[in-house]
Amino acid sequence: MDNCSSNASTKHFFLVGFPALQDFQMPLFVVFLLFYLLILVGNIIIITVVVVDHKLHKPMYFFLINLSVLDVLFTTTTIPKMLAMFLANAKTISFHGCFLQMYSFHGLSVTEALLLVVMAYDRYEAICRPLHYSAKMTRKVNIQLAASAWVIALLIPAPVMVQTSQLSYGETTRVYHCFCDHLAVVQAACSDSDADFQTFLGFSIAMTVSIVPLSLVTISYACIIISIRRINSKEGRAKAFSTCTSHLIVVGTYYSSIAMAYASYRADIPVDVHVMSNVVFSILTPLLNPIIYTLRNKEVKSAVKRTILLRISSLPKKFNLFG
Repeated sequence: MDNCSSNASTKHFFLVGFPALQDFQMPLFVVFLLFYLLILVGNIIIITVVVVDHKLHKPMYFFLINLSVLDVLFTTTTIPKMLAMFLANAKTISFHGCFLQMYSFHGLSVTEALLLVVMAYDRYEAICRPLHYSAKMTRKVNIQLAASAWVIALLIPAPVMVQTSQLSYGETTRVYHCFCDHLAVVQAACSDSDADFQTFLGFSIAMTVSIVPLSLVTISYACIIISIRRINSKEGRAKAFSTCTSHLIVVGTYYSSIAMAYASYRADIPVDVHVMSNVVFSILTPLLNPIIYTLRNKEVKSAVKRTILLRISSLPKKFNLFG
């Protein structure tokens, strides 16, 4: 450990990145820049289409906008710093900057889990209680559900972040990660006993905010499946279930990447595998969400086409290929 001291003299954290890939910084920069651009473009398209197209002004797509905004913020907390590391070897991050990044990363991660619960609840109301759906899922209720997910999720990690910031670190502490992940920063602290407690506390909270939302989503879809099975016509069952498939794929992708990240916490797993699994978790869902909702959702797909045609038709005549 590096010159253990009080936090008052802790100036910087040094992000090691991928220890085994130090000779591949430029390829890593190109790959992650491509991923980041795809995430930004895909989610901005979703946001724009839902806002512009009045046919998508429904609770389901209001929550989808929240998910897209979240994905942009979530990746922006980590990828720009990673790009600077790979391109310019800018591996140092200030003490306050590190903990702001850590809080944002974990807070937004919990927000995604809670938003997926809210979206599952919306599908439950739409399929299990269709006659009361319009009266129940009003604009006010939608805003309250989304706001609750954001506020609760951003409050949950705050106490742990504060406690972790009180640990002793070196003046320049080496963090074996591409960003300030809680576990990686705790492992870089000077006091092993305090670090062990913070590791246990952080892991316990992480498991709780993963298992509880997943359980709520599972219960919602168990009720949905029961309701769908009661529908007499085969076409009706298929139509009802088709409104859930995109969300189910997103849930599966999110929790699969979490499971991979948690599995890498084992002591016998190489550092690079642990770092990569966390990076995949931070990128995979935001990257796939726009693709899943565009390809699997007919309404979004049609809205994207309508928006593109609208933009083409609104171009000045000299630029309009069909003019």
